[in-house]
Amino acid sequence: MCLGIPGRVVEITSEDPPAGIVDVSGVRRRVDLSCTVTSEGVAALVGKWVLVHVGFAMSVIDENEAARTLAALEELGEAMEEIEAMHRSAAMLEGTE
Repeated sequence: MCLGIPGRVVEITSEDPPAGIVDVSGVRRRVDLSCTVTSEGVAALVGKWVLVHVGFAMSVIDENEAARTLAALEELGEAMEEIEAMHRSAAMLEGTE
């Protein structure tokens, strides 16, 4: 099963290829933004919610949809497993685990 997690774009790190930092439930990670860039440019994504799957922002979603999706995922328990894996991954990359 594929799982997409809502996150908010907080920073652009590259315009070519489009990439940025996305905050997913308090965990920040670099994400490819290629699938979500519009004619407004990559900078217009800062502050927007995106649906993230395996390091790629697959689509832009509104804040209400993000909240509903996170609530549904938390109820299913799937979001917590993904977030815990991201925390472990971040700790390993930072050398704190």
